[in-house]
Amino acid sequence: MRKPSEVAAIVATIDPDAYTASSYTSDYVNMEYWGALMAVVYAGTIGTSGTINAKLMQATSSTGAGAVTVAGKAITALTQAGTDSDKQAIINLQPDELNVAGGFKWVALKITSVVTSDYGGAIYGFFPRYGPASANDLASVDEIVA
Repeated sequence: MRKPSEVAAIVATIDPDAYTASSYTSDYVNMEYWGALMAVVYAGTIGTSGTINAKLMQATSSTGAGAVTVAGKAITALTQAGTDSDKQAIINLQPDELNVAGGFKWVALKITSVVTSDYGGAIYGFFPRYGPASANDLASVDEIVA
């Protein structure tokens, strides 16, 4: 029987924290290794009158060269007024949704808040093209229990 960690992996994160009003970007993930990606935004307590926005970025290198937004891959803002604290949002991505012809194969999650708020995010890789998914986990993945 296959284990979930053989078909899905944590490949990028924005570690949960109380972030000031700013933008934070995860590691860039090479889409060539994955059949699909799923980004999850984890909202904690959203500050007074605050919003949290998130979108996927595509780039031509692992350092974010030429980064632009992936069309149609942004969440509806999570807001304090809309009682969105302690909720999640998911963005799915297939390889053919990137501008591969333009050299874009790297993907990151970018989260922006307008006031200090608690949040985090992660990108999960699914359907690895080479070996078990866990072979491509972030170095910060400390343990996989079978």
